[in-house]
Amino acid sequence: MSTPEIVVHAQANILASAAAARLITRLVDIQAAGSVPKLVLTGGGVGIAMLEQVRATVARDAVDWAEVEFYWGDERFLPPGDPERNDTQARAALLDHVRVDPAKVYPMGADEGSGPPGAEAAAEEYAALLASKAAPEDHGSVPTFDVLLLGMGGEGHTASVFPHSPAVYETERSVVAVHGCPKPPPTRVSLTLPAIRKATEVWIITTGDSKAGAVALALGGAGEVAIPVAGARGQRRTRWLLDRAAAAKLPRDLVPHIA
Repeated sequence: MSTPEIVVHAQANILASAAAARLITRLVDIQAAGSVPKLVLTGGGVGIAMLEQVRATVARDAVDWAEVEFYWGDERFLPPGDPERNDTQARAALLDHVRVDPAKVYPMGADEGSGPPGAEAAAEEYAALLASKAAPEDHGSVPTFDVLLLGMGGEGHTASVFPHSPAVYETERSVVAVHGCPKPPPTRVSLTLPAIRKATEVWIITTGDSKAGAVALALGGAGEVAIPVAGARGQRRTRWLLDRAAAAKLPRDLVPHIA
């Protein structure tokens, strides 16, 4: 697994813009090498702000969006089109404004009236989808994602894997239903940490002083049971993209020059 790289920007809006530029560059490079990028999207304020910044820049047209596969790291188990769903927000921020191929957009299942029990089926269906996209060289039931974007909660959760929850102990399944989340909505569907660790690159994007303690713990060697984001690592790269406030409690020797 990769050693974390830390990039600190002065403010959240600068971070969102810089992360958007990094993402466009990475997608262009993957396509130039003749591959179809596999991109895992995240929700949350800064994750969606980054997609809005991608949409806003003319450089977005350097990417052939019809030749990008889109996945999600987690989803709020709410009705289709609910404004709180990550895929609804991602579509409004970016996907509805570029020429994606709908057949390459893979949202997690929504609540079609089943209520919380339906999240179990949604998790199983998404796991089956991922298995169908895995190639023999992926050596497992999850495709090798090129870039997997994640946010982080103030208590250290990432995707919808919360501290000391059943999901954080999962070692076999790639996708699980999550019930009783400590923040609304209580029912979600999420990739597990083993699935996240199949990605070539994991980018953890977070801002604000409320995140500073968990950032310091995760980068200081905390265990993933207590601080799940500590277990989010990429095969080749684990990149932490922070604003100054989120980096405030890191030791000086870990904090690079602020961009």
